[in-house]
Amino acid sequence: MPSLTNKTLFITGASRGIGKAIALRAARDGANVVVAAKTVDPHYKLPGTIHEAAREIEGVGGRALAVQVDIRSEEQVRAAVEAAVRRFGGIDILVNNASAISLTGTLETSAKKFDLMMDVNARGTFVCSQACLPHLFTASNPHILTLGPPPDTAPRWFAPHGAYTLAKMGMSLLSLGMAEEFRSRGVAVNCLWPRTLIATAALGVINIGSASEARKPEIMADAAHAILCCDCRTITGQFFIDEDVLRAAGVESFDAYAMTPGVTPKPDIFLPD
Repeated sequence: MPSLTNKTLFITGASRGIGKAIALRAARDGANVVVAAKTVDPHYKLPGTIHEAAREIEGVGGRALAVQVDIRSEEQVRAAVEAAVRRFGGIDILVNNASAISLTGTLETSAKKFDLMMDVNARGTFVCSQACLPHLFTASNPHILTLGPPPDTAPRWFAPHGAYTLAKMGMSLLSLGMAEEFRSRGVAVNCLWPRTLIATAALGVINIGSASEARKPEIMADAAHAILCCDCRTITGQFFIDEDVLRAAGVESFDAYAMTPGVTPKPDIFLPD
């Protein structure tokens, strides 16, 4: 079976949620994981720190480097990339997972919140990709995987929360451009999005569903693993949905991923009809 053994993954926002699940899935193959996130000390609302995530990664067979990074800072991102290369000798995979969310309308979204979402989501994807690309060019099977939705300009996605939609679609559009820009260099650039709500800390602060209606982050981790194990020259510029990826890999039932057995998970936003 394809594996991420000895591959080095730079994962933003890997201290919790989907990012940590992707890190742990890779670690079980024996991968090296750079936990690039902000939380060093326990947060009163949010679980997990970069050091706790690193210990879990090493506990399942991987090697970890915990680096405190605010991806809004180009200097911190570049320093983290340099630290990763010093520790592991290079970078094979970048996972743009870190994201800021506020499902608020125009009148309810402050300029500060707008800037936060643009800086973390769109700009953060750009800065992290730019910093990692020189090292990806020399990797044997380089990938950039961004947690972004299929691009869609339908008003129904922009009207209720235009700022967040713009910032999130920005991640996807940057990925679309880089896929073509670096196709000849052999770097696969793709996006992954969930079919249903995923039980993460963010779900607790947005009003679109409850954890009981969601799936576990592991479904995204397994889908990401399947994508990242592919030959980089065979897939690029794609907008994958987790269920579709796993079905193609032979998964027939998704019951094991349900937070609540027997409850049909609620669809996520940004899904095509």
